[in-house]
Amino acid sequence: MIEKWIAEIKGSSNLRELGMILIHNGIVRATSKDGKSVKGVHLSYDKEKLNFLIAEFKKKEGIVAIKAWINEGTLNAGDDIMYVLVAGRLRTDVLPTFEELLSRIKREVVSKEEFS
Repeated sequence: MIEKWIAEIKGSSNLRELGMILIHNGIVRATSKDGKSVKGVHLSYDKEKLNFLIAEFKKKEGIVAIKAWINEGTLNAGDDIMYVLVAGRLRTDVLPTFEELLSRIKREVVSKEEFS
């Protein structure tokens, strides 16, 4: 999926405006943030809110493309939770957009419940 996204963006973008692509691959950890053992998570997400955020963040200066995929259901340790990609002109455009988008997806879009 990631390779396809990258090829698609490179093939359809103005290469004068494309200088960086950042990718996040979130996975289910075998421990919670407080160090407890975790077998997995039950994960769901708000598709409309995700689409809204992507559209909002695509409008930012210097951003060429944004892609996101979120895995839904019962996930085990080691399974992929999500992929997020932000492509743009310069590091100073892409890095803050990437960080803010990822934080908002985790805070506003994804719901997860860990199980042991």
